[in-house]
Amino acid sequence: MIRSQAIKLCAKMTGINPIISANGFISRDLFTELDKPTNFYMIGSMGLASSIGLGIALKNPRKKIFVFDGDGNILMNMGSLATIGALRPRNLIHIVFDNHSHESTGGQPTISNNIKLEKIAKSVNYKVFHVHTKNEIENIFKKVKSVYGPIMIIIKIKKSKNTSKRVGIDSLEIKSRFMNSIN
Repeated sequence: MIRSQAIKLCAKMTGINPIISANGFISRDLFTELDKPTNFYMIGSMGLASSIGLGIALKNPRKKIFVFDGDGNILMNMGSLATIGALRPRNLIHIVFDNHSHESTGGQPTISNNIKLEKIAKSVNYKVFHVHTKNEIENIFKKVKSVYGPIMIIIKIKKSKNTSKRVGIDSLEIKSRFMNSIN
């Protein structure tokens, strides 16, 4: 499965719940596949989707908060995993789309094939699930409805030559509509 297919499936399964999406192709794919006011698209700020997601999860404990992240993004901000694990937001679901590359910036390799993100996440109090297929994704989404977080779902994907269109909303408008949608 390629990134855009996995993002489309996950986005549909989140329903109206907020999604904080990492910069680059992840935000572009989410915007293309399922734009909604409860999506917060990162424009720049590589690696900070998990930090923003944590803040929103802590402020909105009755809402499920989804973070769509890439392996390259999360590797740039490993400290957020420790903070999330220490604070243990029960409502945070962190989805990492792992293709072993910084696909948005030209496909440079990451080190996610040499280290185990799931072991790191488990060591800082995440409940971790590892999936590869559409059926596994659907089953995990059903399962995590009754599991308290923080939860990490690592989805192994393939690199792709597909490039979605850029997010067609100004950064200030993204912020305003997102804030209005979660209040």
